[in-house]
Amino acid sequence: MKQKVVLAFSGGLDTSFCVPYLINEKKWEVHTVIVNTGGFSDGESIEIEKRAISLGATTHTCINAIDDYYEKGIKYLIFGNILKNNTYPLSVSSERFFQAMAIVDHVNKVGADYVAHGSTGAGNDQIRFDLVFEVLAPNVKIVAPVRELELSRQQEIDYLKEHGFDFSWEKSKYSINQGLWGTSVGGVETLKSSGVLPEEAYPSQITDFGTERITIGFEKGEPVSLNDETMSPVELIETLHKKASKFAIGRDVHVGDTIIGTKGRVAFEAPAPLILVKAHHLLEKHILTKHQLYWKEQLSNWYGQLLHEAQYLEPVMRNIETFLDDTQKFVTGSVEVELRPYHFSILACSSDYDLMNSDFGDYGESNKSFSGRDVVGFTKVIANPLKIYYSVHKEK
Repeated sequence: MKQKVVLAFSGGLDTSFCVPYLINEKKWEVHTVIVNTGGFSDGESIEIEKRAISLGATTHTCINAIDDYYEKGIKYLIFGNILKNNTYPLSVSSERFFQAMAIVDHVNKVGADYVAHGSTGAGNDQIRFDLVFEVLAPNVKIVAPVRELELSRQQEIDYLKEHGFDFSWEKSKYSINQGLWGTSVGGVETLKSSGVLPEEAYPSQITDFGTERITIGFEKGEPVSLNDETMSPVELIETLHKKASKFAIGRDVHVGDTIIGTKGRVAFEAPAPLILVKAHHLLEKHILTKHQLYWKEQLSNWYGQLLHEAQYLEPVMRNIETFLDDTQKFVTGSVEVELRPYHFSILACSSDYDLMNSDFGDYGESNKSFSGRDVVGFTKVIANPLKIYYSVHKEK
C-alpha cells in the first residue's frame, strides 16, 4: 500500500507544485486539505478543490474553522485589546495555529504517514505549522518540498509544465492573505523601509465619502450587536468589515520582529479588528479598576507576543486566557463610533457598570463622599515619604 501524506493546500503555485511532486517523486498518496478561517468564499473553495483533484490528489477536504478561530483566538485578542507594537491586530499570525491544528485532526482521520506544507524557508509560517505538527503529531513526519529543494518560482512552474499542468502563474505584484481578522498586503514597497504602498494595492477601495455613526453592543467583553441588531460575534465582524471597508478604514503598516530574528514590514487592512479593539478598550476604561487595567495590559502584551511567535500551545497561554475571561464579567454596554473616509472615532459609551458613577461626584465639579478638608489631610499623608526623602537629600 502507498504511504499517505496530507498536504495543506491553498491552490497557489507552491502547494500546486507539491501535489505532483509528492505523487511522482515520493510515490505517495496525496490528500489535500484547506482550512477556512474566513479567507475565501464558497465559490473560491470549489475552484480550489477542482485544482487539487486535477493535479492528482486522491481526496480534497475543506474544513470550516471560523467559529473555532473566533472562540479560541479572536475572542482573546478582543479581550486583551491586542495590537502588536500598538499597531497590528495579528491578522495572519493568529489564524495559522487553528489551521494547523485542524490539519492535524485530518491527518489522524486519514491515517497519514506524513504531513506537508508549501512554505519556503524564509518566513514565520513554516515555524507555526512545523511546531504544531511536531507537538500534536510527533509520529508523523513533516515534509516541505519547496523549502527542502530550495526551488525558485520558475523551477516550480517548469516542473508543473513538464508533468502536463500548464496553469497561468502570473506573479501578483502583492502577496495578499485574507482572513476573518483582517488582510495582510506585502510586496514591492513593503520590502524596504521607505516604500509607500499605493491606494490600489489595498483589497478594498473607498466608495463612501460621507460619515456614518454606528453603535456596537458588548456582553461580557464579546461584540453581540450592531446598531441594536443582535448577531453572533463572527457575523458582526463580517458585517462591520463590509460597512467600514467602504470608507477605506483600517489601513496601516506594521513593522516588527519576525520569529527568525529579522525585521519585517507588512501593510494590512483590518477595519473590523481595529474598531472592535478600540471600542472594547473604551468600555473597559469605564468599567475596570486601574489595577485591573494595568495588569490586563501587561499580560495581554505577552499573550500577543507569544501568539505571534508560535507559542499558542504553551500552557501559560491558557493561564492568561483564564485571567482575561475573569476580567470580562462586567464588560457589558454599548459604544458609539463614527465612520468617515480613512478614519474612525470612538465617541462615547454607556454601561450599567460604569464607574463614572455620579452618586460619588462629578470629576472637576464636586465630591460627595469626602470634603475639601479630607483632601488636605490625604495630601499630607501621601506627601510624607517624599518629605522624608528630601529632608535627608537636601542637595536634591
